[in-house]
Amino acid sequence: MAGAIVIDAKGHLLGRLASIIAKQILNGEHVVVVRCEALNISGEFFRNKLKYHDYLRKSTRYNKTKGPFHFRAPSRILYKAIRGMLPHKTKRGQQAMERLKVFEGVPTPYDKTKRVVVPSALRVLRLKPGRKYTTVGKLSSAVGWKYEEVVAKLEEKRRVQGAEYYAKKKALTKKINAANAANAETEVGKQLASFGY
Repeated sequence: MAGAIVIDAKGHLLGRLASIIAKQILNGEHVVVVRCEALNISGEFFRNKLKYHDYLRKSTRYNKTKGPFHFRAPSRILYKAIRGMLPHKTKRGQQAMERLKVFEGVPTPYDKTKRVVVPSALRVLRLKPGRKYTTVGKLSSAVGWKYEEVVAKLEEKRRVQGAEYYAKKKALTKKINAANAANAETEVGKQLASFGY
């Protein structure tokens, strides 16, 4: 997705981030959210777990296959929070939802792109110091999400590869800078500098 805003969800508050993303996608922006398992919810874990179990109990009286469907995966929890803030039954709302992508971890195309944060949704800036909070990944695992360990393993692998890539890039930049400095000292380099190169 060319020109998409890639948001790293780690350390953001779920509801605040959802409201900001909802407004962006309604305005026509393409948004990709990665690392949804590291999102935060204010309030202690046990209370959030009780609230989620209460939500899981809600169903239609006659035909359970018609919904409501309760997602356990962190990315789907964020997806449903955003959907609840949009007119998702209208054409405009449906098109807005198509401009959104949500993932656990950082999948292949987005691990090489620049990721941003949303300061007005960060927990450290928004939640009062000392207040309790829960990570969505932990909550999801408690209510039936089975892939916490798989995602953690893949994330560790990605971090190692990222560190190697950065070390190589740093070494190459150092070589290029050294070559440019050496070239600037030569007669040809001085002549080129006088022409503005």
